[in-house]
Amino acid sequence: VQLVESGGGLVQTGGSLRLSCVTSGYTFGDYAIGWFRQASGKERVGITCSSKTEGPYYANAVKGRFTISFDNAKSTMYLQMDSLNPDDTAVYYCAVAQRRTCPPFLGGPRKYDSWGQGTQVIVSS
Repeated sequence: VQLVESGGGLVQTGGSLRLSCVTSGYTFGDYAIGWFRQASGKERVGITCSSKTEGPYYANAVKGRFTISFDNAKSTMYLQMDSLNPDDTAVYYCAVAQRRTCPPFLGGPRKYDSWGQGTQVIVSS
């Protein structure tokens, strides 16, 4: 399984970005997939997860501002991020879990087996 993120960058508070995660090496949709983020000096935390049969689920910190979507023909997942604020500054990762449904409460990083290289998002105040 290979995952490649893109779309990060520098944006002002209140702005928007759309991240992409192009997947390959597995049948897109067969396993739960999600986004994580890791701020400098902090743990990697899950922010959204979705599967063919459920979700998407969002962390409280991003609910109502971030939206996950999919293009099955391109085996690609997107993360639309609106109303960004400096607390959203982090490296964002997409990840695939070796299970068909999302782990409870999005699950920690150990619940996911395949990761992209990450894309940096910086929100200036």
